Amino acid sequence: MPRTIVPTEPAGSLSDAWRTCLGTGRFNLALRRDYQDSLALVQRDIGFRYIRGHGILHDDVAVHRPYDVAGHRGTAYVFTYVDQVIDAYLGLGIKPFLELGFMPRGLASGNQTVFWWHGNVTPPRDHAEWARLVQALLRHLVDRYGIDEVRTWPVEVWNEPNLTHFWAGADQEAYFRLYEASVLAVKDVDAELRVGGPALSPGADDWWKPFADFVTARDLPADFLSVHAYASGPAQHVPFGVYQTLRRPQDLLDQFARPREILAGTALADRPLHVTEFNTSYRPDNPVHDTAYNAAYLAPVLAGGGQHADSFAYWTFSDTFEEEGVPASFFHGGFGMLAHRQVRKPTFHLYAFLARMGQEVLARGTDHLVTRHAGTGQVTVLAWQPVGGTDDGPEPPRHELRLSLPLSRPPVSDPQAARATPTSETSRAFVMRHDVDEVAGNAWAAWREMGRPASPSARQLDALHEASEPARRAYSLPVVPTADGGRVELDLTLGRHGVTLVTVDGVRDETPPWLDDARILGRG
Repeated sequence: MPRTIVPTEPAGSLSDAWRTCLGTGRFNLALRRDYQDSLALVQRDIGFRYIRGHGILHDDVAVHRPYDVAGHRGTAYVFTYVDQVIDAYLGLGIKPFLELGFMPRGLASGNQTVFWWHGNVTPPRDHAEWARLVQALLRHLVDRYGIDEVRTWPVEVWNEPNLTHFWAGADQEAYFRLYEASVLAVKDVDAELRVGGPALSPGADDWWKPFADFVTARDLPADFLSVHAYASGPAQHVPFGVYQTLRRPQDLLDQFARPREILAGTALADRPLHVTEFNTSYRPDNPVHDTAYNAAYLAPVLAGGGQHADSFAYWTFSDTFEEEGVPASFFHGGFGMLAHRQVRKPTFHLYAFLARMGQEVLARGTDHLVTRHAGTGQVTVLAWQPVGGTDDGPEPPRHELRLSLPLSRPPVSDPQAARATPTSETSRAFVMRHDVDEVAGNAWAAWREMGRPASPSARQLDALHEASEPARRAYSLPVVPTADGGRVELDLTLGRHGVTLVTVDGVRDETPPWLDDARILGRG
């Protein structure tokens, strides 16, 4: 196969849209140890700026507390759990992306709920009281964390109002009324707080222009736009799970791009766009989420999504998630990039690999992204097997990739890096390779071989952690000298549904002349 010649000069910078925001189960779950341990691992190995989920106003957080006792009547606003959760987030270096929802029972106009935990999805019976609730929440956050900090937290109005599951009757006019009450309440607290929406699900393109017309006609703020993206078909139910068809990965990128295409020429055309949820499947019980295929599928989406959206939030970071009830099995198709007990899935490794990439983009392809670290000159390669959707059939057992990589000298001001990069004396490059595929770095595959234990023993859990480690290999390759440094010919064979990270550093050989490894066993 032909070798791809990677240019020496960068073609641009790597967008950080992929790590701007992260999805989570409902707000209350952040009080649990497994949740907090999982988020700490994600922040240590990847590092996201924002986290977004449902339920900050749900009754299990108990912010809205009406009372009528012994002649005393009114409403208390209680922030006990809000403070604990946000303190934990900030302590881990991640900020809240606030979603206003769902409706507190004491303020709801009806009884319709969604999910196992009964989030109320009806409009407020009193929009003025809803506005007071929103103001009370924001004022408390400003008082506790400071206005400069809270101004950096986006505020999103509701979740997927175009679906009857999430908004009674999917009533567009009723949502617009809620949006108006909400954004005016937010801006009444501070005009520089960022507020937006409408957090539409896939297939709601017909909402965009009415939304733009409404906020324009009413002169309402829309500091950002938000939308969701999934690539799966209707659910085919089995006990405690579903199977679904999948469209090609490009479909997700097309969904990221669509709002701006629709809104071109409107007053909202230039607003920041946040994809506040995305994944392959929209179901929290689809086994595709646990697989290496999921990582290979999303690799080109992460590599290219920043060209279409300002952020796109993987839904979700952890299997601590209960929309369909308490999971019935350890691996159950949960959204998380981490299973329970911090067992890493292949998709976690995709994100961790990307977190190690450099800022200078040298090359992009259908199966690779090549970057360079400006300070050290290290070249990093993220490679993946291209995968299709359901209609494309199975992928081959392996994928080949051949690259010619440049190794350039770092700035003279960095002497430590200069020692580790090609010079006239350098003849080899150090290569470190990390692999995840159908076998390597695949805890789900190991769990399947175990007999799919619903509740793994301590010994089995240890084995799953070990199986979740990527395969690693260290070796060296010759450097062909060039005028600006040198070149390394890198040949990769990826396993089925493989995702690979390769780092390449120039080597200056400091081996003393008296060392002879052949003599270690006395055979030299």
